Amino acid sequence: MNDISLSRRRLLFSTAPVAALGAAQAIGLAGCAKEPATSDKRTYAPTFFTAKEWMFIHAAVDRLIPPDAAGPSAVEAGVPQFIDRQLEAPYGHGAYFYMQGPFLTDLPPTLGYQLRYTPRELYRSGIASADAACTQTAGKVFAALTPDAQDRFLSALEHNKVILSGPPAAAFFAQLLQNTREGYFADPLYGGNHDMGGWKMIGFPGARADFTDWIDQAGKAYPLGPVAIDGARS
Repeated sequence: MNDISLSRRRLLFSTAPVAALGAAQAIGLAGCAKEPATSDKRTYAPTFFTAKEWMFIHAAVDRLIPPDAAGPSAVEAGVPQFIDRQLEAPYGHGAYFYMQGPFLTDLPPTLGYQLRYTPRELYRSGIASADAACTQTAGKVFAALTPDAQDRFLSALEHNKVILSGPPAAAFFAQLLQNTREGYFADPLYGGNHDMGGWKMIGFPGARADFTDWIDQAGKAYPLGPVAIDGARS
């Protein structure tokens, strides 16, 4: 595993408990889209993303959380499906954002999100602008770049070194990274975390009714597998 992949895994482990609990809480409060019981993950057809956007999302999240021996990749975990579902839900339409303005820039991050874009708008405009920037500099859309080139471009987005025609590059990257983490660690009911792979990777018990006996046993691996909200076990 290369240094970039290793640093990603370290980041996941450092944020995983907060991400798992935060994703579950946010999704539960927001009423985000749940996965139908009859959904076939292998033949999932996006309802928000276009075909070109779907290619970008698959490529981007699989570089944020690539496949390796530590756990499933973001694509293997169903993160693209999770994001697509949430963008069609009230969350994606900005129902839980204050969208009346004024919309100010260059403010400290402690003041929270200050842009006029809903999550849907961030993705639609951000992906189009990102692909246009890649085409201009490399002659290819993001999904067609080599993995190393994709990593460099994502890093440039993160550090706001790419000029996008819509939202700031760093804001688009932050939205993508946040939703990738949420999809990786949320309950499988919401379309991601297939087979509870994210939970198994960090030893998270999921929706088990009682695991208090293990809270104070630091350093000991949790011996029981996770349980999903619908009672599924893995």
